[in-house]
Amino acid sequence: MSDILIEKRGALGLVTLNRPQALNALNDAMVDGLQAALLDFRDDPAIRHVAIRGAGGKAFCAGGDIRLMHEYGQTGRHAVALDFWAREYRLNTFIKRFPKPYIALVDGIVMGGGVGVSLHGSHRFAGPNYLFAMPEVGIGFFPDVGATYALPRLPGAFGMYLALTGARLRRGDALALGLATHAMRGGAEEEILDVLAAGEAVEAVAARVAEPAGETPVFDRAGEINRLFSGADLPAVMDGLAAAAPDSPFAAELVAGMAKRSPTSMAIAMEQIRRGASLDFEAAMVLEFRIVSRIVHGHDFYEGVRALIIDKDNRPQWRPDSIAGLDPAAIAAHFQPLDEDLRFAED
Repeated sequence: MSDILIEKRGALGLVTLNRPQALNALNDAMVDGLQAALLDFRDDPAIRHVAIRGAGGKAFCAGGDIRLMHEYGQTGRHAVALDFWAREYRLNTFIKRFPKPYIALVDGIVMGGGVGVSLHGSHRFAGPNYLFAMPEVGIGFFPDVGATYALPRLPGAFGMYLALTGARLRRGDALALGLATHAMRGGAEEEILDVLAAGEAVEAVAARVAEPAGETPVFDRAGEINRLFSGADLPAVMDGLAAAAPDSPFAAELVAGMAKRSPTSMAIAMEQIRRGASLDFEAAMVLEFRIVSRIVHGHDFYEGVRALIIDKDNRPQWRPDSIAGLDPAAIAAHFQPLDEDLRFAED
């Protein structure tokens, strides 16, 4: 069975991510297959719009194949890993540029690489089981796949909050922040596909399957999040959280959670969100490829994947192991131009 299924149904080009046993985590075949399908759908005049979904019911897509990237790095195949990330980032950019309606049907987990193949399209239909996160700082990585562009454009300091904490959001919060565009009722997927295949306009389809988005417990904390995540630098943010913690269970929980994250990754994430606010999408993806090209030769990513995904001892030994131990020059080096920066096809 293929890891990605491509269909044409009348006016609809349909993509199904088909690795339910791996929560539809993206691998080479899926990245390349989606890229080829989108080229075909774009140039086919019979295709009016594109939809993408995940098989299995639990996840739209839980990220990239992190185990595989870990294996590449640990066996010295850094160039192979970077080739995957380059193709993935080009795919994210192609989706952002895509000239036809691109509808992601998300009812389940959407994290990491799954965000990259859903968030940048024109429409994100969120089902009742929607669960979003960019949890990369917890494994010694950084929020990539276009997060450098998207997160700074969320209201207030929410982008910084999501990048530094890896916090999870349900559907109501995702709609309030603009991460999702429409709430769809559970079980409506086949109905949506049928009417899209018949050529019905996307907004009419959205209205047909709409339901209330639900509560917004994170968005309701906008004032507190804006205050806590607007510090001048990472130590200032952590100091502010620590000062608030005695009187705020929310701040106390954040302090405890962030103490487990990679200090290097949090520092990179903070800087990328700051820089991303003034970058266009392609420049943001160039920046991300610079960062990943340095992380792939570092320590924390491999240690984080080992501790949280492979051995599952949940005891990563970060280098450095504290924010106080960070070297600003080492963080800044992640953002420097490469001998050959990421390029994009003109097509």
